[in-house]
Amino acid sequence: MFRLVSASLMTAALASGVYVHTQKPAFFSSVFSSESSSPSLSFMSSASAASAPSAFSPAEFRAFPLVMKQQITHDTNLYRFALPSSQHVMGMPVASCVVTKAPGEDGKPVIRPYTPVSSDAEDRGHFDLIIKVYPDGKMGQHIDTLRLGESLEVKGPFTKLAYAPNMHRQIVMLAGGSGITPMYQVLKEIARNPADKTKALLLFANRTEDDVILQSELDKLAAEHDNITVKYLISAPKRGTPRGYITEQLLKTELPPPSEDAMVFVCGPESFYKAISGLKNPDKSQGELDGYLKKLGFAKEQVLKF
Repeated sequence: MFRLVSASLMTAALASGVYVHTQKPAFFSSVFSSESSSPSLSFMSSASAASAPSAFSPAEFRAFPLVMKQQITHDTNLYRFALPSSQHVMGMPVASCVVTKAPGEDGKPVIRPYTPVSSDAEDRGHFDLIIKVYPDGKMGQHIDTLRLGESLEVKGPFTKLAYAPNMHRQIVMLAGGSGITPMYQVLKEIARNPADKTKALLLFANRTEDDVILQSELDKLAAEHDNITVKYLISAPKRGTPRGYITEQLLKTELPPPSEDAMVFVCGPESFYKAISGLKNPDKSQGELDGYLKKLGFAKEQVLKF
């Protein structure tokens, strides 16, 4: 599923000293298989997340160098940035995001939010962003043109939801395209805690099978945890996958009745929000609830727009 962009990129990444022992994470298993001549990739994990130093700051932008880039789909890449040392973590609670900054054409900086797919619980010395690169996407284009050693300015974290185990009996996640990243963050947090009995249902919408991000990781979470269910909806299938969309009728069938025990997460492109939950406010606050979820009787407090 993943293609290494350049062997020289890996050589430089290894030379940075961030990657120091041999266990292969499942995330890269299709790249660094036993048959591959590429070196295996792994991370330090000797310090607990609680005691490890945090690299990010919500008060200021800090620069982090690019150490690796991998192609995931035809228009989506994973970018790995080094933290100050192999013992550092991001300092990211679940669920939260960061914002990135790049120079703008008019002299004003371009600011965009992203959710890292790495986590403090599992990763040291680096953080990973998965980004869909649009032809007219200023930040995506900026990040995609960074060369190894060049830095990205990052500020955060900014907490969207202070997740706690069993805070809801059921969470339904509605994701479109790269909107999967905050859902993946929460799903990993649920999966790593045996005491968390939250039932999580992910409905993941994409245009084609080739556009699905993190499918093997999501399938693994669902296969290993009875309380996690993942369903894919493909609107323009290429390989015989049944055609599917997130519609009002589908949500009526799949979602639990509105209650204090259930929460719905939404993340995707603007058209996705507009149809399902209504748009966020211009200042990125939640805004009023609209769309399918309002028609189905959900209250504003029962829906979180990432």
